Amino acid sequence: MSVPYFYFSTLANQKPEFALNENSSRHIVQSLRMQPGEELRLTDGKGLSALAVIREDNKKRCLIEVRERTMQDPPLRRVRIGLSLLKNAARFEWFLEKATELGVSEIIPLRCTRTEKINFRMDRMQNILESALIQSQQVWMPVIQEPREFAVWVAEAKEGQRFIAHCEPGVKRRLSASLDNALSSRIILIGPEGDFTQEEIRQAMDAGFTAVELGENRLRSETAAVAAAALMTLVDS
Repeated sequence: MSVPYFYFSTLANQKPEFALNENSSRHIVQSLRMQPGEELRLTDGKGLSALAVIREDNKKRCLIEVRERTMQDPPLRRVRIGLSLLKNAARFEWFLEKATELGVSEIIPLRCTRTEKINFRMDRMQNILESALIQSQQVWMPVIQEPREFAVWVAEAKEGQRFIAHCEPGVKRRLSASLDNALSSRIILIGPEGDFTQEEIRQAMDAGFTAVELGENRLRSETAAVAAAALMTLVDS
């Protein structure tokens, strides 16, 4: 049986023995029915993981003792996904979950010309990332930015390979054939349900982005973002 996995943001600042918050404590004691002496693993989402043992199984304040700490280097390749906020917030949240599982480094919610106005709740988005981090048992959690205006962020993005995926006619390369393993940073932009406007595509290309396609089929925005994330994190050209 695998050791249960938990997220604890301030792990690096804790003494060897400390108490978990009430939510984690209740899950350990009531849901998992863990007892003193049993092991669990913690991560702060910033590369640090720790193996700990339960000292007191209090459902409001579970006391644990850290036995071993390990620091893992960040992924060699930094992958950033700029995805428009979506009319159906659940679809954007689904993308966050899958992007975390795939090992994406940073997520930039974009406000584009055709982006529908929605209520962006950073606390909810952060909770989704944390849950996906625990489920996939990783130690590096993606950084999610506050929503950015498309034109402003495109002008600021300077490093690594930069791509924009769109459905407009014109010369486009396959993303899978465009990846350069020699570069440690990759960025791709994915538009809203109605795609990027021609002006936005022009702005991105003027800023040094390469126009790409993901395949023959027309994909939903969140599906395209996950497909791009998988290619850029898992596939070496």
